[in-house]
Amino acid sequence: MEANELSPDILLQTVRERALQGIPATVEEALALASVHTPDTLADVADEVRQRWCGDKIDTCSIVNARSGRCSENCKWCAQSASHSTGIKEYEFIPLGEALQAAKANSDRKVARFSLVTSGRKVAPADMDRFCSIFREIGQRSDISLCASMGLLSKDQLIRLREAGVRRYHCNLETSAAFFPTLCTTHSHADKLQTIAWAREAGMEVCSGGIIGMGETLRDRLELAEQARDAGACSIPVNILQPIKGTPLESVPLISEEEIILSVALMRLVAPKVAMRFAGGRARLSPETTRRLLKGGISGSLVGDMLTTIGNKIDDDYALYDSLGRTH
Repeated sequence: MEANELSPDILLQTVRERALQGIPATVEEALALASVHTPDTLADVADEVRQRWCGDKIDTCSIVNARSGRCSENCKWCAQSASHSTGIKEYEFIPLGEALQAAKANSDRKVARFSLVTSGRKVAPADMDRFCSIFREIGQRSDISLCASMGLLSKDQLIRLREAGVRRYHCNLETSAAFFPTLCTTHSHADKLQTIAWAREAGMEVCSGGIIGMGETLRDRLELAEQARDAGACSIPVNILQPIKGTPLESVPLISEEEIILSVALMRLVAPKVAMRFAGGRARLSPETTRRLLKGGISGSLVGDMLTTIGNKIDDDYALYDSLGRTH
C-alpha cells in the first residue's frame, strides 16, 4: 500500500515500527508524514529510533583546518573557494606542532575522533607525504581515532591514508544529487560517490552528510540522507548554512528552527541506524531547539571550532549533554 493510502496515524506507526527494526522510511513516506504531523510529534518518534540504534552516548569528533583557502572549486556555500572573496586566512600546511597540539587537546577532553581537513579539490601526491606524516605522528602520540577530509582523492591515496592510521574518511555529498548542480559545477555528486566507494574499498568507514538551508527543498534533504545511507555512510553530519559574506549564498534567508527540527527528525527515519551529528551552524540555534534536536534524532556532535567559523565550546557541550542524561 502506498504512503498516501494509509491514514496519518497508521502511517506514522508503520514507519516507527519499521525504523525500530532498522528498516528505513522511504522519501515519499517521510514527505507524507511531514504533511500531516507536527515537527514535535515526528521528533519524538525520531528520538525513539535514535535511542534504539545509537543509544545515549554522544559520538564526538573535532576538526582542524590543515590547508586553508585558494580552492579551485566553485561551491557556492564555501568561504575557501578562490571564486569568492571572503577574506579568510590562507595557508598551505598546518604546522606539525599545531596539529599535534590540537589532537592532544581533543584527546585530553575525551573527544572520540580528530580530523585534518584540507581545502581544494584534492591533495597533490607530493603533499600527501606530508599529511600522512602528520597523521603518523598524531597516532604515535595519542590514542584518538583519526579521520581525514581531503577532497576527491584517488584510491591509492586513500589506501595511503589508511596505512597512515586514518580509520574514517569524510566526504560530504552536501545536498541531493538533483540540487547539487545548482550549487557547484566544478565537480559532481557522482565524483563524491566514487571517492566514498574507494574509501570503503580502502578499508575506511565513511562520514558523509551535507548542509541544509541553501535553498533546497525538504525532499532534497531527505534524498541527501537516503543517498548518504545507500553509499554506506555510518555518520551523517548535518550542517546548517551560515551565510558567509562574499559567497553567492550570503543573502539566502535563514532556515527556520521548526524546519530544522522537522528535517532532522525525518532524516533520522530515512537513515535510522547512522550516527546523525550536529556540525556547523548550530551556534545560532536557541537552547530549546538544540535540546529538541538532541531529543529528536541527533546522536553525535562535531565539537569545538569549525573550519572558518566559530563553534561551541567543548565544556559547554558536555554540560548540555550531561543535563539530558547523555554520555560522551
